[in-house]
Amino acid sequence: MGLGTAGKRVYIGKLAGTGVFDPIGDQVGKIHDVVATFRVGGTGNVIGFVVEVGPRKRVFLPLTRVTSIEAGSVITTGLLNMRSFTQRPVETLVLAELFDRVVTLNDGSGEVRILDVAMERRRPKDWVISKLHVQRQRITALGFTRSGETLNVRVSEVSGLLKVDTNQAATSLIAQTEDMRPADLADYLHDLPIERQMAIAQQLPDARLADVLEELGDDDRVAIVSGLEANRAADVLDVMQPDDAADLVSELPEAQAQALLSLMEPEEAKDVRRLLSYAESTAGSLMTTDPVIFGPDATVAQMLASVRREDLPASLATVAFITRPPEETPTGPYLGMVHIQRALREPPQTLLGTILDSDIEAVSPQVHIATVTRLLATYNLTVLPVVDEDSHLLGAVSVDDLLDELLPEDWRDYDDEVTDRIMARSIDG
Repeated sequence: MGLGTAGKRVYIGKLAGTGVFDPIGDQVGKIHDVVATFRVGGTGNVIGFVVEVGPRKRVFLPLTRVTSIEAGSVITTGLLNMRSFTQRPVETLVLAELFDRVVTLNDGSGEVRILDVAMERRRPKDWVISKLHVQRQRITALGFTRSGETLNVRVSEVSGLLKVDTNQAATSLIAQTEDMRPADLADYLHDLPIERQMAIAQQLPDARLADVLEELGDDDRVAIVSGLEANRAADVLDVMQPDDAADLVSELPEAQAQALLSLMEPEEAKDVRRLLSYAESTAGSLMTTDPVIFGPDATVAQMLASVRREDLPASLATVAFITRPPEETPTGPYLGMVHIQRALREPPQTLLGTILDSDIEAVSPQVHIATVTRLLATYNLTVLPVVDEDSHLLGAVSVDDLLDELLPEDWRDYDDEVTDRIMARSIDG
């Protein structure tokens, strides 16, 4: 479907993920969302697309630079402004904000939920939001909402299209983002209004939401946790990495933090409280209390099976810490570590106690992160053991937690231009 025929219609739900190509056929990105502006009581004007051009990188493609919209492809003039997209107050992201919204039919026949939105061409490079594909919402005698027939209606035939609905579901957004890595989904959430962040958070499973919260900045994750029902928030904190949960809890008001800790599983809350007891910018405040730990009589086969766990961060999967019983932190005396590279070179039945690396210096929880940084860099490690004065293993500091501490708080908001300037300043300096 080119841009030269009036009256052509495209449903935006089917446009999401479509490849964006330059004039010679090279793909430059894919459609992430459609940007429109609405007049009160009127139709919406499509002004362009949000195009995903790389991991965690989205830019704005004005409609004036689109030459063709075909099945499975959008063709551009080849000119893309690589500055990260920032939504303006007058703009609406159709997929993120309108899908699943409940609106009222003006004919008095009740409420409907938006399943899809159509954009229609009026003139060359002039597209409007013309139709809504909706489903009737019926309230049963017991007060439950049931879905009924589907129909197509004009935008002018509904009310409440742009009204913020705090109960708006996020079914379409969940489907759109289910294949995203947690860091990419966190970046996606960061760009959404808080009510849409909450809608997604409400529908994500606890483990998925925990992974995303670990990747979000403090402001976003505090807002999300504060918006959750207390028991649900405590359940999510239970499945987060203890160090990330402690970081989040430390940002909450004291009364709310203590209330959530009281609702958490006792063992999980105990770990979080222990981490909160350490001063900021110390190994103790950064460490996780749940690294890979085995006794010396465990085998290489057991270690390799453990580090395959899907929920284990990659940085923690590079080593196993070997201790005397008990093997939960605080453990018995710390003996050393086994690197995964060494384990991969050994027969499966090899005892971990026979291939220990005991030369790596463990640190106390009071050590400043500068010392942790030096040791990680010196020995090319991704994780470092933390022990108490009696050499009991308390936890481990990973390089990703260290980077979160060292980077500026707003590092997630940096676009490529800012990053390039920082890197140039670092090199020149």
